[in-house]
Amino acid sequence: MGAKTQSMIFTIYGDYLRHYGNKIWIGSLIRLLKEFGHNEQGVRVAVSRMVKQGWIQSEKQGNKSFYFLTERGVNRMDEAANRIFKLNPQKWDRKWRILMYTIPEEKRQVRDELRQELMWSGFGSFSNGCWISPNSLEKEVNILIDKYDISEYVDFFVSEYKGPKNSQSLVRKSWPLEEIHNKYEEFISKYSKQFIVHQSVISRGEMSDSECFVERTKLVHEYRKFLFIDPGLPQELLPPKWNGNHAALLFSQYYKLLAEPASSFFENVFRKDNDLRRKDHSYDAKDHPLIIKSE
Repeated sequence: MGAKTQSMIFTIYGDYLRHYGNKIWIGSLIRLLKEFGHNEQGVRVAVSRMVKQGWIQSEKQGNKSFYFLTERGVNRMDEAANRIFKLNPQKWDRKWRILMYTIPEEKRQVRDELRQELMWSGFGSFSNGCWISPNSLEKEVNILIDKYDISEYVDFFVSEYKGPKNSQSLVRKSWPLEEIHNKYEEFISKYSKQFIVHQSVISRGEMSDSECFVERTKLVHEYRKFLFIDPGLPQELLPPKWNGNHAALLFSQYYKLLAEPASSFFENVFRKDNDLRRKDHSYDAKDHPLIIKSE
């Protein structure tokens, strides 16, 4: 349950709190998480773990504890949001980013964490100690090299592939596309049915704001999992009938349906004990700039 609680807190920070200054009183967070069946002790343990991991920091105001995202946390949330709400794959410059490393056995933990970070950023494992991506991830790579202090163990290239096979063969070797395709299929199957049901229920006024909050948060929570498995490949490198595009469209339409009542519920909880001044005044549940923007 602990990992699930922490994962849900990430979702709430990413989908709501990043528009409200990234800071929340622990009591409000407990109140919000209660909607999903998470208890107070579980929330406090998860928050404590996130502080230790460097995602959030605490701040006392009187006898109240507030928690806000660190710079690392803000960067992760912004990167995740840009990828979640991007409807169209990016254009490809026909270059490959290649990161090669030989990290010694005594630094195995660093090596394992680096692998996770590379997968999160969208790199694929081409061969042992060699990771590739067609996306412009130079900035992300430099951050990782500095973070783990591994400059003596790595080499990074931006290069063109000259064959003898085609670029699609590199993709097939480095990412389990069929597995990802099947996961998208499951998402579409489950959420297209729910979307139709909720359209009907909401149009009849039979769904409360708190229920919309729960459903929207679950939707984002589920869709966010694709950040860990889908590398976000350019259109040119995707299979012809890539259902990730259908899933993105379904997600954006479903999100729009739930956004306004869900935000109202969140604000009602948040308003009581937190400063409601928003960091990003461009966000409004009525016009969903996050949804309609595409790259």
